[in-house]
Amino acid sequence: MAEKVLAKKKTEVAEGKFLDVKKAPKIKFDEMTTMYIEKYAKANKKSWTRDATCAKNLHRHFSSIILSKITAVDIEDYKSERIKQVSPRTVNIEIKFLKAMFNKAIVWGKAHGNPTDKVALFKEDNKRTRYLEENEIRELLDNCSDKLRAIIITALNTGMRKGEILKLRWEKVDLSNKILYIIETKAGEDREIPINDMLYESLRNLEEGKNGPYVFPNKEGKPYVDIRKGFKTALRRAGIKNFRFHDLRHTFASHLVMAGVDLKTVQELMGHKSFEMTLRYAHLSSSHKKAAIGKLGVKMQSLVTNWLQGCEDGKY
Repeated sequence: MAEKVLAKKKTEVAEGKFLDVKKAPKIKFDEMTTMYIEKYAKANKKSWTRDATCAKNLHRHFSSIILSKITAVDIEDYKSERIKQVSPRTVNIEIKFLKAMFNKAIVWGKAHGNPTDKVALFKEDNKRTRYLEENEIRELLDNCSDKLRAIIITALNTGMRKGEILKLRWEKVDLSNKILYIIETKAGEDREIPINDMLYESLRNLEEGKNGPYVFPNKEGKPYVDIRKGFKTALRRAGIKNFRFHDLRHTFASHLVMAGVDLKTVQELMGHKSFEMTLRYAHLSSSHKKAAIGKLGVKMQSLVTNWLQGCEDGKY
């Protein structure tokens, strides 16, 4: 009798019934990522397009694998292959997306565990401040299509993030008062950016042929999802290496500081939540600090000269 009970329990274990063990849902990875993007990311995240890009890159590796079959080792394999192609930051973004998707799968009853919990992220160098020199700016603008050139001019003269630029609507562009109104920013705070002469001419030309509510629409009148291909082509033609679109934002801040603009103003224009984020550009103002000390030296020399002259004249 005991042997029969044991045999029955073994059968239940094999069928996933013993001790309330449930069978893992057999949803495929690409089905889950599509569900996550459509049902959650689009409705709840401003940066859902980045999630869509992550999903696309992950599909190439995991494709139609059953979600519950993916292990921490599989993810480590993905990391080791992916790091050969992109930066540690990009890999980390994709792993964070994977982690969020698995967590949502657990909530939705599509998975019983999250293999990313046992996967460490790469260390990142968050102090990167790559920016374009003046000659590089000219080369980049000379090698762009007209549409891309207008986008880059906006980035160089406002410090706006790529997503903010691509989603910019005409209703937020006040050419009469030369102000851009940026809402729903990454930092969660609205900000205003003055429009300088170069940007004004670019936007005025775009306004004359505008088609729809967006400043930079695609052929369907909707915002571009990404401009990576055109941007990479322009960089290659200009001979510019080791540069990302986000570095145009660094270029904006760097040239402000080198032009003598104080860091507090740079913080406000960049929309940085903390002053520490702006301090990465402080070293670029060294020449201006030297110029200030030089002016002080001239003044002090004048004071010393006048004092010595006074001593000779018996005034002191």
